[in-house]
Amino acid sequence: MKIVEYEEKYKEGVKNILVELQEYIVCIDKWKLNILTPEYREKYFEKTIKNCTKIFLAIDRDNVIGFICGCLVKYDEYDYCYYACPKTGNIEELIVNKHYQTHGVGKILLTTMEDYFKSIGCKYCHIDVFESNEIGKNFYFKNNYTTRMRNLSKKL
Repeated sequence: MKIVEYEEKYKEGVKNILVELQEYIVCIDKWKLNILTPEYREKYFEKTIKNCTKIFLAIDRDNVIGFICGCLVKYDEYDYCYYACPKTGNIEELIVNKHYQTHGVGKILLTTMEDYFKSIGCKYCHIDVFESNEIGKNFYFKNNYTTRMRNLSKKL
């Protein structure tokens, strides 16, 4: 296995792994709000590639087995009125193919992105994780992430 920066030749593999994550999220969504539309594969890929500053892939035998993308948090003038605004990286997606989970691939991708953020002067790294994603939450807690804020919802 090797870690590489995103290249166009891995485009279809990235699309596949994004769909794999969405299929998982659909299955664990207790409210059944997450869906997988026919256009998800293309549109979500385009959005992800466009919005991310840095993308790393885990490759095994020329197949994408893991994917992480990150960007810098953008603050506006209002943020500076009430927040210290340290340079912060945000992990938008971290996905490991289900057959490679528990093999250290996610840890390597996470460390690679954190090292990148540190190299450009970031002081913090944020990630959102779906509340029902116990596997994801446990992974992040094990890697020294902590809950700082919670987004609470109520079904009416």
